[in-house]
Amino acid sequence: MTAADLHAVIAHMGAAARAASAGLAVAPVASRNAALVALARRLRGGVAALQAANRSDLDAATAAGLDAPMVDRLELDAAAIETVALGCEQIAAMPDPIGEITGLREQPSGIRVGRMRVPIGVFAMIYESRPNVTIEAAALAIKSGNACILRGGSEALQSNIALAALVRESLAEAGLPPDAVQLVETTDRAAVGFLIASPQAVDLVIPRGGKGLIERIAREAKVPVLKHLDGNCHVYVDADADLAMALAIVDNAKTQKLSPCNAAESLLVHSAVAARFLPAIGAVFARKGIEMRGDAAALAALAGVAGARLVAASEADWSEEYLAPIISIKVVDSLAAALAHIGRYGSHHTDAIVTDSHAHAMRFLREVDSASVMVNASTRFADGFEYGLGAEIGISTDKLHARGPVGLEGLTSLKWIVLGQGELRG
Repeated sequence: MTAADLHAVIAHMGAAARAASAGLAVAPVASRNAALVALARRLRGGVAALQAANRSDLDAATAAGLDAPMVDRLELDAAAIETVALGCEQIAAMPDPIGEITGLREQPSGIRVGRMRVPIGVFAMIYESRPNVTIEAAALAIKSGNACILRGGSEALQSNIALAALVRESLAEAGLPPDAVQLVETTDRAAVGFLIASPQAVDLVIPRGGKGLIERIAREAKVPVLKHLDGNCHVYVDADADLAMALAIVDNAKTQKLSPCNAAESLLVHSAVAARFLPAIGAVFARKGIEMRGDAAALAALAGVAGARLVAASEADWSEEYLAPIISIKVVDSLAAALAHIGRYGSHHTDAIVTDSHAHAMRFLREVDSASVMVNASTRFADGFEYGLGAEIGISTDKLHARGPVGLEGLTSLKWIVLGQGELRG
């Protein structure tokens, strides 16, 4: 396919998406919900076919030598299919955000002024691996009245084609325009360039993947971008922490799954509890094959842990998103020092404190400038499904429009509305 042909294909998809978005935006919520329920049914009924398509992607990824975290994110097992099916049903059960009027107030002139929630229009989703994103993005688009154009990674192409077909069938069943959800089926990277430079067709671009992909999208896009670059998530174990709770939280935050952006990459421990806590968590990490890159105080506390893989941390380690069996560990002398470290090296994604001190917890919540800030909970909860959003379109570390896990509300905008009875401005 020539560049001109590819550009024409993307332009045609954009025009179709724009037309479909107008119909979807005014479609009754009952129809949008019906499409989501039908999609959940099709997902459950199509497990074998979906896994066959996914197996071809997994085999190709392994043969191509993709690294383990990428292959892990690519797998679409029965549990993952059930999770996205449940997400569709959870989204269908949610209140309809479209048309909601808030803040209606009467002014001295007699007019009443408020705001109405409306769809953004058309968003483009550019993502790598994780074929479940195809369903999450489609489901959120349908419920929020938006059309979407999806471009997954070449490594998940067969999985995404199979999933997108189920989405389009479900839209048609509910009497909605199938072009409301379209998948770019070419693996040509130039398609992304055409898509993100099409403000006439696309209102918002959402990249979800590695730092290189997101940096490219942010650099080249000619439409607004909703993004996060890194997930350098911290857990801080305070002097007043329940150490048994801290052990469970840190273990879960780091090892429950290594590849997601909400996995903990940095552990900060107060010096008052380091001698007791670090050998305990170090033994857990040693047993699970986690390499520990620590400062001098952390390495000293971990020195007696049998089988521990210990490395002196470099300056670069404090900023690193490993997505691998590695964690950086630093001993700090105060909450203020922990806050300063997170402020300097954190990625504004998700950070947690483990403490029994209400004052310390409240200070941490106020002062940590991240999209999600947690007290006595694993960073792995920073997820749209876990937050009750049904699914997420991604996690934003931007501060405008949407921040943190982006669900239905993050795919809408607000417009001012004015209700009058013939009032004239004097």
